[in-house]
Amino acid sequence: MTDYSRAPQSWRVAPVSPRSQWTGYLGVLPFAAALLGVAAAPSLELREFALRLGIAYGAAILTFVGAVHFGLVIARRLPGTFAVTLAATLPSLAGVAAILLGGQRGIALLTVSFGLFWLYESRRCGDLLPPAYLNLRRTLSLAVCALLALTMFAADSSGLR
Repeated sequence: MTDYSRAPQSWRVAPVSPRSQWTGYLGVLPFAAALLGVAAAPSLELREFALRLGIAYGAAILTFVGAVHFGLVIARRLPGTFAVTLAATLPSLAGVAAILLGGQRGIALLTVSFGLFWLYESRRCGDLLPPAYLNLRRTLSLAVCALLALTMFAADSSGLR
């Protein structure tokens, strides 16, 4: 049986590569574009499109962060318990629910889901994951949650439900 409480030292101290950091930061740009579109697009149709785009992109990225954990379970870097496996798959289900809900409710669900997954990741898995990874995820999650929340407010101001 694998002792997951002590991940290999090389895994724990590995820095996040600059390319991965840039990819993560660039991945925030579509959230900002959705906010800009919802807030400033010249027509209702374009604002609605921007909102749908933000929800679809958010659902895809939420699925991605869950898939990272599923991959870590497969690689035996995280325990393959029912709870950990379920936590790795719940982001996908939340993303689908956000797409089905659409509008402000979909954006709200994504905002809460990104925040909750970061809390789960940092509180329940924090001793099993590299600190550099957790730092990057914290920064990205904060940015995504803020942009999604602002998009929700902009949607409300734009008359989008």
